[in-house]
Amino acid sequence: MTQDPEPHLNQVSSKKHTFSEWIEKRFPVFSTFRREYIQFPMPRNLNIWWAFGAVLCVTLLLMLATGIFLALSYTPSAEEAFASIEMIERRVPSGWLLRSLHMAGSNLFLVFLYLHLFRGLYYGSYKNPRELVWLSGLLLMLMVMMTAFAGYILPWGQMSYWAANVVIQAISSIPFIGEGLAHWLMGGSSPSDLTLHRYFVLHFAMAFFIIAVVFIHVICVHVVKSNNPKGIEPKTKEETLPFYPYYVAKDGVVIVGAIILLVLLAFFFPDLLTNSENYTPANPLETPANIAPEWYFLPFYGILQLIPYKFLGLLLSVGSIVVLFAVPWLDRSPIKSANYRPLYRIALFLLVLSFVMLGIVGKYHSHTGLIWLGRLALFYYYAHFLLILPFSARFELKRTLPTSLLDKKGHK
Repeated sequence: MTQDPEPHLNQVSSKKHTFSEWIEKRFPVFSTFRREYIQFPMPRNLNIWWAFGAVLCVTLLLMLATGIFLALSYTPSAEEAFASIEMIERRVPSGWLLRSLHMAGSNLFLVFLYLHLFRGLYYGSYKNPRELVWLSGLLLMLMVMMTAFAGYILPWGQMSYWAANVVIQAISSIPFIGEGLAHWLMGGSSPSDLTLHRYFVLHFAMAFFIIAVVFIHVICVHVVKSNNPKGIEPKTKEETLPFYPYYVAKDGVVIVGAIILLVLLAFFFPDLLTNSENYTPANPLETPANIAPEWYFLPFYGILQLIPYKFLGLLLSVGSIVVLFAVPWLDRSPIKSANYRPLYRIALFLLVLSFVMLGIVGKYHSHTGLIWLGRLALFYYYAHFLLILPFSARFELKRTLPTSLLDKKGHK
């Protein structure tokens, strides 16, 4: 009889196999992970635009990790907040690196978030059956914006203080509830310790709520499967590829590129990450010459500057985001991808141009020559969603759609 030369190794392997089976019967984590992240079928024609979701997930984890370490040394009080930031950068070991990565990560996160949103608009990723994917993504965008604004207040520099003051004054213009809501947000009649404390709690807690909604967003995607550049559903197995290794490798390349960009921002271009006014402590008695938020809020701030009535400006600014929630029902075209909607492509290009124009107005609103251009951009922004989208199907040029993802025919 032959004897097993390595009985001990076989016993260890058998025990590991038995343990995994024991876990699997009670909590099928291994089979679920294999089904949803290894064998998960993806359309075989996805391009780089579909990698930005993975980049956002990695950046979010980086923001959470660096934010927790920064919170350990931060003091949320009007007297000590700015000094605690200086201490983090000068005295805490690697504190300057953590803060630089956190700031660069927040900027990159908003860049890729806007690109992710544009991809959804261009390829019709909000259409049936992906309405919940779109709505959960917009909810995430709102939560990220709230978190980013609260984080911008925390250093309590000159621009942080006055940005908070401008936003709270705009909120106070809401009829009936505005004054009470502004008082509650500030914790008094002017920004103070309570203001900072509340924004710190909001910034810290909201990060964990964002992670929870990310899970919901991913679940929605996995239920209805990913959209693709052609806007048609895969019909056969040959039209799909498993997520691993194909899209893991593809997403990995883009993630590495994003990390390189993050390092370049953090180490070589730190001045691009914040306003120079924010390197001086908050002074309630000295108003900056040009109050402006971070670049990702400039279009919405520009709307506030275009309208002479505060409440109407606030309404239009908030409405510019709210209208996105109605897009799945405003767009009545049966064609998803803008690749086969030439007139819609032009309209979408003008939408991007109007959004950029509103951002320029937000940055340079003191130049009166930009006001009318900004109002024209604002008019087109709303006209795009409320007029062009609902009626675009009537005037769109007819194009032949491909019959499958393997079909290279179909006219753009």
